[in-house]
Amino acid sequence: MAKSNIKTSGFTLAKRQELVGDDFIDIKITNNIAIAVLCDGVGSASAGAEAAKRVSTHLINNFKNRPLAWSVEKSIKFFINSINTILYQESIVQYQRPELVTTLAIVVIDGDRLYGANVGDSRIYIKRDNKLKQLSLDHNEDGMDNVLSNAIGIEEDVEIFYFENNILKDDSILLCSDGLYSLLDDESLLKYMKYSASVLVKKASKTVKDNLPDDTSAIIIDILDTDEVSKLKKLSLSIPKKLKKDDEIDGYKLKLSLIQNNRTWLCEKKGIEYVIKFAPLEAIDNEEILDLFVKEVWNAKRLKAGFFPKTVVPKNRTARYYLMTRLDGITLKSYLKKRALSIEETILLAKTLLHMSQYLLKYDLVHGDIKPENIIILERDGKKIFKVIDFGSITEIYSVNSRAGTPTYLAPERFKDSFINEKTEVFSIGVSLYESLTRKLPYGDIEPFQNPNFKKAKNPKTYNNNLPNWLESLILRAISVDEDLRYKNYSHMLFELENTNKIKPFFNKETPLLQRDPLKFYKVGFYFLLIINIILLINN
Repeated sequence: MAKSNIKTSGFTLAKRQELVGDDFIDIKITNNIAIAVLCDGVGSASAGAEAAKRVSTHLINNFKNRPLAWSVEKSIKFFINSINTILYQESIVQYQRPELVTTLAIVVIDGDRLYGANVGDSRIYIKRDNKLKQLSLDHNEDGMDNVLSNAIGIEEDVEIFYFENNILKDDSILLCSDGLYSLLDDESLLKYMKYSASVLVKKASKTVKDNLPDDTSAIIIDILDTDEVSKLKKLSLSIPKKLKKDDEIDGYKLKLSLIQNNRTWLCEKKGIEYVIKFAPLEAIDNEEILDLFVKEVWNAKRLKAGFFPKTVVPKNRTARYYLMTRLDGITLKSYLKKRALSIEETILLAKTLLHMSQYLLKYDLVHGDIKPENIIILERDGKKIFKVIDFGSITEIYSVNSRAGTPTYLAPERFKDSFINEKTEVFSIGVSLYESLTRKLPYGDIEPFQNPNFKKAKNPKTYNNNLPNWLESLILRAISVDEDLRYKNYSHMLFELENTNKIKPFFNKETPLLQRDPLKFYKVGFYFLLIINIILLINN
């Protein structure tokens, strides 16, 4: 769910005149998934407040890094069970009884789907068509509304109430502790929900003259619009099974197939040439492949920046495709078959790739397949301009734990199921720069599903003696097999690229001290010899 499609608010007040309560709330929107967590630390437990904070932090952090293959349902249940086990076992060790105890209400919004769960008596409501409906289930002892029958950390196994629902435009989701709904009935909740969580909680406080008997918390999520990807997927559009030259789709005449699978074509309409890309044939029967193409279309539609070709998604299209402006250039890979880039051109390429990556980061995205084949070189006024292509590879940062991308340009940790992040993208940028300057690959050509052995790369100056030392150090740091030595983010690499006087010589950890720091080497040698001589004098 995009940030622009929802509005969130959260608020908590401690009971009576206390400054800090046992409740904890958190709301995060990451990888276009909205997550809201409300925990009511059990007041009778000595570590209820700590439990509430730890449960919320555990769920939010794990959702940010959950394996791509896991469903939302599996993730919710697994993460709840894991933190329950941790808190219960710690309580037994530290207190000899359950003390790290809290209730939990969690909702996750992915696309137009609402996923939720609760443990204890913290509630989740949905407001639709001006009616309020409770979605959660209170875990209380029969006939005793104030006695919990279930909570996080109270037993080794936890009972989770789980649910799913579709969400619609103008829906509102409310998460709240029992401190709120014990003071405000459904009619009052409905009346004040439309303002904000703080208004709702303060109205409850006013009913008891600001002397709350219990900590009181609320989170409100207003659905301003449904998810754009879901809208695109629901469109009634065909997927052509066969495409051939001179076919016409919505007035676009196919002229030349650009890729072997015949799904990307050069086309023409009213004398203007475009590149048209159709959904894969497999998307007809495979919903996962369809989802990936719909996301590709969405990214092509919304990512408007000079790094990419201009794209168009016609409003009245009858099939699943999108259009790109035809770029009158060649791929960097083709260019490198004849000559290397100059120093100035490589610096421009580096800045283009880093600025492009920073732009995507604003959307929590990474390109995922940076390589010379996905870079187009254009000539304008005698100068080179670089464009980055392949919207299909763009994905959410931290979300991929597979070998997505091209093996030759993947960071070593990606072969060990690491997530895509800024450091892995920096590696791909570094390999592309190395190749652009030398027409060589630092670690050779790596085949799919190969488990490569990353030996020390030759210094770029071995192949191109024109490189300044600072540029060689920058590239070697970017392609470092040791991720601790590599640039951790785009901004650091870009800063050094724009402030070359601050770039220090790059050395691997295996580099001898004499080479890394000759002065230090001789100082150490001097003191070592001095100590030996002193020992010899004493013994004599």
